[in-house]
Amino acid sequence: MGTVVDAAAKKEANGSLADLNPTVVFVLGGPGSGKGTQCANIVQHFGYTHLSAGDLLRAEIKSGSENGTMISNMIKEGKIVPSEVTIKLLQRAMLEGGNDKFLIDGFPRNEENRAAFEAVTKIEPSFVLFFDCSEEEMERRLLGRNQGREDDNIETIRKRFKVFLESSLPVIEYYNSKGKVRKIDAGRPIEEVYESVKAIFAPKNEKLTKCPFSLSLMLTFSVCRLINCCKCVQDFRSYVY
Repeated sequence: MGTVVDAAAKKEANGSLADLNPTVVFVLGGPGSGKGTQCANIVQHFGYTHLSAGDLLRAEIKSGSENGTMISNMIKEGKIVPSEVTIKLLQRAMLEGGNDKFLIDGFPRNEENRAAFEAVTKIEPSFVLFFDCSEEEMERRLLGRNQGREDDNIETIRKRFKVFLESSLPVIEYYNSKGKVRKIDAGRPIEEVYESVKAIFAPKNEKLTKCPFSLSLMLTFSVCRLINCCKCVQDFRSYVY
């Protein structure tokens, strides 16, 4: 039985990610920062495909494939799944996703992941969406949610915070040095956080790009301004502004 690495390699023979030239956004934030909720909003309103590295690994394990068994055994033994395996899962999902805009959630987890992703895919992210939230607030959220997760206890939560700070912050610092980090204050209510997210993803000239007026009508508007035709000017301004 072929592994996901083999399958991705075959897929790339017919078309690589570089050929697809996708828009890739890395989504990073500590546990409980709310990035999953905001990713769902971005998918709904901006047409991105959301890919969670953790979900892809779990799905591969559940599939019962040779590769899934290998991943499962490594996790049980407390070993880190090789970057190449996770990257190939992401590649396959992107090539089969039928889209060219992707949110990659929870990856890269460390500098080795980051360097391997860029080396293997030949792609750099357009930017990194970083959900910045205090440990106190993330802890409060995790302890208060009722998803029944085994690792939502105070000791394990604090270990997860420590891992994030030690492993993921260097990735954020690397991309920040390249001007690619978009930092969001994630300690606020969901709606307020989404307003900040929306400002990043929505085109600045969104209203004008969707404007139903043709060029000829815009020229007419200019003439109307000159002759002070109040109704035309008012109608046009009510749409644009």
